[in-house]
Parts: sequence; structure tokens; C-alpha cells
Amino acid sequence: MTAPAELRTVVSVPARYRGPETAANGGWIAAVVAEALGEAAREAPVEVTLHAPTPLDTELNLVHHGNAVTLCRDGAGLVEAIPVAEPLGEPGFVPFNEAARAEEGFAGLDGHPFPECFVCGMREPGDGLRIFPGPVPGTAGLHAAGWRVPMSVTGEDGVVPVPVVWAALDCVSGWASMREGERPLLGRLTAQVHRRVYPGGAYSVVGAPLPGAEGRDGRKLTASSAIYEADGTLVAVAKAVWILPRTAQDPQ
Repeated sequence: MTAPAELRTVVSVPARYRGPETAANGGWIAAVVAEALGEAAREAPVEVTLHAPTPLDTELNLVHHGNAVTLCRDGAGLVEAIPVAEPLGEPGFVPFNEAARAEEGFAGLDGHPFPECFVCGMREPGDGLRIFPGPVPGTAGLHAAGWRVPMSVTGEDGVVPVPVVWAALDCVSGWASMREGERPLLGRLTAQVHRRVYPGGAYSVVGAPLPGAEGRDGRKLTASSAIYEADGTLVAVAKAVWILPRTAQDPQ
């Protein structure tokens, strides 16, 4: 009996949605692949593993196989998404005014590892999201920013597309995890969106290292992140795994 042919869809990442200068923002492309799961991505968290950077303005294939979707280039898997039953914990609500004040401590103001990033980079207002998470005084590792959602990210249905929401969840977890001089890349993002985000709105974006050695295990950094409405209602939540580059001191 012949197996059914895999369903393939061609996608391309516009340069606007870059993280590093030549690759897609990890959260943005993770959500694009997650959404290809259809209804499964709306009913439960989706775990997305990033095996390699996703190039910009390049034709890529979304391949459906079983309950998973893989983004491929020339047959090589770049990103894979699967639905999971994993509960996602919140880092904790920070009121918008406090989150906005925390931006003053944003480490990227003094030296940004990825200044072109769509989410946290130093892009022009309206082009990038300009989410600048800084440490929240008096907390155990919380980082937060006030997200003033630009009208320029409005989708055809009048709300903010899910990939933009996942992108916002991505970067705050990285800043909550990394130390000065580090340049980790997103390795895995597990996320779920509970409510829609509206252009022109004001939201708190919060991240924190996961408990246990401040979320660090060798080259692996782990953190939770969330987006909240002004009254503390949870909009979206995620868990991220970030990977530091190898150094000469790392075991082979």
C-alpha cells in the first residue's frame, strides 16, 4: 500500500521579521510553523524546536508528517513543531507602569548582540516592536517591558498576528536569561496564546529564569515568559530554551 504524499506548503520569511541580521526571529518563525498544525495549535501548547537559523527571503517548505510540521530547506529540517500537553507556568504579572519603568535598565541600550532584531532591536518605531525588557527592582530575576503595540503590525482581521505575539514572548525570555556579553540563540519555544492582542493596546511583557541555578545548565538557559493585559489577565505564555555558543573550554 502506498503511503499518502506529504502535504507541503512554500513559505518565505520577509526580512522585516529578522532576529539576527540574516535570519528569522526565532519566536516569529516558531509560530509560523506552529500555526501550520491548525486546530491543534489553538487548543494546546505547541513545542517548537529550532535546529538551524531560518534564512530570510528564501523559499522554504512546510512539510506535514503525522502530528508534526517541519520547515525544510533543500530537504534539511530547520524548525519542527509538535502539540504537547505540557503545562506552562507564568513568570508573574508586572503592572504596565512598572514594566515600562523597568525598560530604563534594558541591557541592550549599552550594547545589543542583535540590534536588528524585530522585537528588541533598535529599529525605527513602527518597523520593529521596540520591546526593551529590563530588570524589575525588588524581584527575583523578573525582566519586564511595557509593550505599546504599533498599528503597523495589524493583521487583515484587525488584530495582531500570532507570530508577532510569539516573537514578543521569545525575546523577553532571552534577556531574562543571559548575562553581560553572552549571545545565546533560541533552541526551543513552547507557547500558547489565550487571548488576542490588539494594535494600539498597552501590555506588560514579562520574563524570568526558571527555578534551579537561575535557569542555567551548562550552555542551556531556560526561562518562562508571558504577556498580560493591564488588569493582569494572561494573554500568552511560553517556556524557552536558549543555547550559548560553544567555547574552547566546553567539552567536545
